[in-house]
Amino acid sequence: QVRALNFRSPADDSFRMFASLLTSALAFNGAACAPAPTRSSVTMAAGKSAAVPFLAKPDNLPESMAGYAGFDPLGLSSSFDLKWLREAELKHSRLAMLATVGFVATDLGMLAPGAPAGFSSIAAHDMAVDKGAMFVLLFAASVIEICAGVPAVEQMMKGGDRAPGDFSFDPLGFSKAEPAAKKLAVNELKNGRLAMLAFSGMITQSVLTGHGFPYMS
Repeated sequence: QVRALNFRSPADDSFRMFASLLTSALAFNGAACAPAPTRSSVTMAAGKSAAVPFLAKPDNLPESMAGYAGFDPLGLSSSFDLKWLREAELKHSRLAMLATVGFVATDLGMLAPGAPAGFSSIAAHDMAVDKGAMFVLLFAASVIEICAGVPAVEQMMKGGDRAPGDFSFDPLGFSKAEPAAKKLAVNELKNGRLAMLAFSGMITQSVLTGHGFPYMS
């Protein structure tokens, strides 16, 4: 007797995962329409994360930090210095925002003077690696990091008064007023976090579909 084997395709697993995520999202949305919680339930939820209600509130993540959302499921704020984490978040946020704009602009045909036309952002990246231009870019970025980034972070980590991500770069004077500075700090983090997710998705879709902006088949 031959036993039938039940094969599942990756598409089936992907659909089940999507359905599970959709169900969870609808459950959370439904909770928002529920009656107001009683005082006892509020007390019980006081120690929970605002971003992930079923996880504990991060103990070492102060609510006074710009962009606070109570999101630290891996507990990194308990293992690393918050200044170092915020410096890294801001650096990656700024790079992702620049990369997102540059990636889309190239695919829309906006090129620097003298740049060859007719290539997508992915093709331009691969060509830069093959021709060696990418290594020149990485060398220039490394020089800037060694000469400016490393000394600034070292001074901050040794007890200096420098705030994470502060390079005194504000040529238009947007952050001279204290209220404006706080609002801009939050805006930078929110847009930076979105850009990090967006750039990852754009790269993936561009490679998988082989199409330019908006990266859909």
